[in-house]
Amino acid sequence: MKLATATVTFHGDLTNKLRAIAAAGFTGVEIFATDIEPGGMDAAAIGELVADLGLSVSTFMPFREFEAMPEPARSDNFDRAERQFDIMQALGTDLLLTCTNVSPDASPEPKRAIADFHELGERAAARGFRVGIEPLAWAGHVSDYRDGWDIIQRVDHPNVGLVLDSFHVLALGLPVEPIGHIPSDRIFDIQITDAPWLDMDLMPWSRQHRCLPGRGDFDLVSFVRAIKATGYTGVYSLEIFATEADTVPLPQHAVDALQSLQALMDTA
Repeated sequence: MKLATATVTFHGDLTNKLRAIAAAGFTGVEIFATDIEPGGMDAAAIGELVADLGLSVSTFMPFREFEAMPEPARSDNFDRAERQFDIMQALGTDLLLTCTNVSPDASPEPKRAIADFHELGERAAARGFRVGIEPLAWAGHVSDYRDGWDIIQRVDHPNVGLVLDSFHVLALGLPVEPIGHIPSDRIFDIQITDAPWLDMDLMPWSRQHRCLPGRGDFDLVSFVRAIKATGYTGVYSLEIFATEADTVPLPQHAVDALQSLQALMDTA
């Protein structure tokens, strides 16, 4: 089991965030596309810094609005994917996190998504990469992780697997017990966040009100126990979007974050 965190969990410039993440004791980090800005640190430099700090890049994300799109967007998306693979190679990671499509232009036909994810898996495999599909709670056609798992089974490609984010499961009130029946080798990444129960739209709830494990209302223990029941021993990563309300100094915030994640793992 590896404990990681997404860079968006913390405020500050990327170099300081990575140093704080390493000093706190995390072993992995999820790099966001927004970390690689024109005029800023390029992917190769980020990969070198991550390695120098004793970390590994567990995931590069997010790849959005991909599956089931009409032409010419479909062809453009595969070109985008190849550019993402170039970045992954420079970062030194093998996993691309792909969010299920929120575009109104996406086809509701599952066979369209299946065909696209299979081709993406083929392209990823050719370069030694994997594709993790994360069902977003507000996605147009695949918001339930059970539907995402059904698509992955029908894609039937070893380089295409499931990403489970506790927010996208628990905010919808989805049962966690079925997770325990998913083969552990088909789960590519686990993202952990807590949140208070709020009566509001899913996207702002997710983007503005995520919090460290134990500080919200989600039943994260049951969620993690269901994952452990599969035999999964891979990455558990915090993904908590930093807000202006975060006033704890970065080094302490990173320590608090790791301790909260470790406490959850020990309890579940």
